[in-house]
Amino acid sequence: MATVYDRWHLSRPAADAEPCSEHSSKTRTLVASKGHGKGKRWQVRWRDAAGEQQKENFAKRSQADTRAATIEADLARGLYVDPAAGKESLRAVGERWRTSAVHKGGTPSRVERGLRLHIYPTLGDRPVVTIRPSEVQAWVKDRSQVLAPSTLRVTFAYLVTIMNTAVRDRIIAINPCAGIKLPEVRRPEIVPLHRDAVRALIEAAPARYRAMILLAVASGLRQGEVFGLEVDCVDFLRREVIVRQQLITPDKDVDADQEETPEPYLGEPKTHESYRTVPLVGLAVDALAAHLQQYPATLVDIEDRTDPRKPKMRKAHMLWTNERGVVLKRASWSHVWARMEDRANEALTKAHAEVYAAWVRRGRPEGQEPAPVRVPDGASMHDLRHFYASALIKNRESVKTVQRRLGHSKPSITLDIYTHLWPDDEDTTRAAVEAVLGDVPALCPPAQTVSS
Repeated sequence: MATVYDRWHLSRPAADAEPCSEHSSKTRTLVASKGHGKGKRWQVRWRDAAGEQQKENFAKRSQADTRAATIEADLARGLYVDPAAGKESLRAVGERWRTSAVHKGGTPSRVERGLRLHIYPTLGDRPVVTIRPSEVQAWVKDRSQVLAPSTLRVTFAYLVTIMNTAVRDRIIAINPCAGIKLPEVRRPEIVPLHRDAVRALIEAAPARYRAMILLAVASGLRQGEVFGLEVDCVDFLRREVIVRQQLITPDKDVDADQEETPEPYLGEPKTHESYRTVPLVGLAVDALAAHLQQYPATLVDIEDRTDPRKPKMRKAHMLWTNERGVVLKRASWSHVWARMEDRANEALTKAHAEVYAAWVRRGRPEGQEPAPVRVPDGASMHDLRHFYASALIKNRESVKTVQRRLGHSKPSITLDIYTHLWPDDEDTTRAAVEAVLGDVPALCPPAQTVSS
């Protein structure tokens, strides 16, 4: 219960005490206290949810009464917020959330980097209770000049989660991120690699990694899932690849002054649905078998965090390693990929020149001019995943099947990325309806021929 006290006058004065010469009351005799005239007159006293005595002073009785009523209502509804707790900085709340949250894979390092680079410099030292929605909106506008809209949404989600943590901890009553407008994310339509470009990449790959590129094309696995394959993840008899883990390379922790990138480890797949079995074509299975004959699986010591509760060091027969028998890292692989891309584009340019010359020799027939094919700048192994998805869609696989093969958590994600690749022409619609109604007798008699 919240009670209002008059700090300037005694609540239980002696019977012979001299009345206050400055103030009077119709209900009782006011006797000045030792603090008369000092500070704010009215004080609200209450015990918080933990039973601790709290108090707050006001200049006017009406303000104190309003505050007392609000406190009583909040305590009754379980919405009470400790005024002193709101002085805690956003950085303190953020670090409490970051270090206690359960994340998978490389998410912890991405969260740390987002907080350190984009949130803490502007808002980190501010008391949480003082951050207003208008200031959050200003922060969004400022960061939109630096971050892409999709990246800004992820970083903003970190801020929202921190504020939600403060609300749950009764530090603040309302999340100031509510109602904030973010830049629109315009996802560019996925343009799958040309078949010739994919073939050129496979041929341009170093012999040690050629089967790996072919496997990525034939399975649609994410790069980390491909890198994390052990020999027993491939069932040669059933022609399947089993995804049960991924290889994760943590980001370098700048605050820790690390001179080298942390060692990769085996972690859980990205989502629950990413645990899956993907069928393989015979070409991919044969390529894997040939690869193992030429480059036998290397037994490496690696940390296994596939069970977050029981991380351990173990030996693993990794399917892919470099020339030194070390598992592949993102940074070193990017250099290998760049060289592959250059060699593939050189081969594609040469092939186009030959086809173009042949077209010229045929007299440049109209409508048959060959278009050049290239591996676009910025391409990566993820584009092989897009190519795999486009192949499934082109061959009329359902959304659910494509989702399962790719390991997306929801069919809506698959549709959001690839909906433009599904056929959407009128002939397909007609064929589908005719396939159902083709044998149904006509409901209307044939039209009568009118003789003239």
